[in-house]
Amino acid sequence: MVDSHLSAVLENIHHRQSVGHLIEPAPSSEQLAIAFKAALTAPDHHRLKPTRFILVEGDQRGAFGELLAEAAQDLGEMDSVQIERVRHHPFRAPLIILAITQFQEHPKVPFFEQTLSTGAAVQNLLLILQAQGFGAIWRSGAVVESRLFKTALGLKEHDLISGIIYVGSIAKPIAPRADIEIDEYVSHWHK
Repeated sequence: MVDSHLSAVLENIHHRQSVGHLIEPAPSSEQLAIAFKAALTAPDHHRLKPTRFILVEGDQRGAFGELLAEAAQDLGEMDSVQIERVRHHPFRAPLIILAITQFQEHPKVPFFEQTLSTGAAVQNLLLILQAQGFGAIWRSGAVVESRLFKTALGLKEHDLISGIIYVGSIAKPIAPRADIEIDEYVSHWHK
């Protein structure tokens, strides 16, 4: 028997989905603080705290769109239609959160573990935003590899932009996720 607290947690996890059509309002400062505190409790070997977040909101979305377009061109994109499409990406949602992994040299913590830590932080962030009634979609794309883009964000070349997360209110209800049969994905190891 599942108690009510666990049931609420499981329901939130099982109903998590990427939502691409997002509108105002975005989470408030207080709601974001709750979500970031949860995000930063993610597993983190030796407590290196490699995860950082950068917020883009309001009028800054236009300037951020210009930066995305420049980064796409920096990577060799020549199609003007595609460049214009990239320029408008920030207007998919009222808030954009960039998840950054700032790698730290440590003899016992390889970079891939630090990347996974940021991934776990993003999952916590998404779940808490959803629990507060918001939708989100986690994206990346080739643009995250652009040196020009990283430099404009104040990042080092080896830092990783682990995701561009679009956040807002859900514009229209989405179909529930199909129930997952775990047998296909879980097995027991035997010697």
